[in-house]
Amino acid sequence: MKRRNFLQLLAASAAGAALTMSSAEAKNAGRRIRITAGNRTWYATLDDNATARALIAKLPLTLPLEDLYGRELCYRFRDALPANEVSYRGYEVGEIVYWPPRHSFVILYAQNGEHFDMQPIGRIEKGVEEMGRVGSMKATITLDK
Repeated sequence: MKRRNFLQLLAASAAGAALTMSSAEAKNAGRRIRITAGNRTWYATLDDNATARALIAKLPLTLPLEDLYGRELCYRFRDALPANEVSYRGYEVGEIVYWPPRHSFVILYAQNGEHFDMQPIGRIEKGVEEMGRVGSMKATITLDK
């Protein structure tokens, strides 16, 4: 009897773990984007916040990304995106952020130690250094399904 109860508990725990994994996968569904410029493609995972959701609502987008300061690719939206988690801090290479003062979508590809007000949007999964070598580009951003 005790063995059967133990096995039932073990099975229920395993099912709960499977549900947790499925929930995590479901949470990320619809938040992966593809950034394409010429024959190059990068992928990014977006955060779950109002800014990222507003960006997703605008997709697909083709944007002229300008290489600025030897550290970032930037596009300035005409209208502001929501930004309710802005903080003054340093950044990590590969981060995608929103800079509210100029409505700027920013991909940070190199580090210079600067700190500034930013709203996190997401992160380039790999190859962000290549973006710096490419420089200014016309990029198409789509939801990766």
